[in-house]
Amino acid sequence: MKHVYREGSNPAAPVLVLFHGTGGTERDLLPLAERISPESSVLSVRGNVLENGMPRFFRRLAEGIFDEEDLVFRTEELYAFLNEAAEQYGFDRGNLVAVGYSNGANIAGSLLFHYKQVLKGAILHHPMVPRRGIELPDSAGLPVFIGAGKNDPLCTPGETEELKSVLESAGAEVEIHWENYGHQLTGSEVGAAAQWFAEHFKG
Repeated sequence: MKHVYREGSNPAAPVLVLFHGTGGTERDLLPLAERISPESSVLSVRGNVLENGMPRFFRRLAEGIFDEEDLVFRTEELYAFLNEAAEQYGFDRGNLVAVGYSNGANIAGSLLFHYKQVLKGAILHHPMVPRRGIELPDSAGLPVFIGAGKNDPLCTPGETEELKSVLESAGAEVEIHWENYGHQLTGSEVGAAAQWFAEHFKG
């Protein structure tokens, strides 16, 4: 998978794994990594699917309707890539925190839905519920931050609350940060994510 890897100044800090939104690239969220944890190593990945020329992490049938078969396949592909990247770059595979926006948040969420201990934590900006009707792996104590917009037409407040509930039923510790906006990613939301990260992964 196309990606960027940047070595951080603190080997003990979690490695941030970045997943862009639809039409983004592996460079989109690098400024977020700087704000959230400037000393962390960063692995930023580009989605392998194109929709009208726009990179995504998995196919969809229509807006808000995922191609579930492709989602499962791409989640497996991404899981294998993370294992390979850990070997290639020599970082601790058990010390990854995902940072995803929109489509990228959905693929990060899908990793949590399918694999136990795949991530040490996750920052999900405007995610949806990746799949319904499946049993999640044990996520006891897993910290998850969800950034959401009260007026988001794609990820409604109901969808956000449902995702929180599903993750919590698997043992995750989920915190929602609400903004009075739509689907856009605001500076204040990123600031809240950085504060959450500092509380959970520093000190």
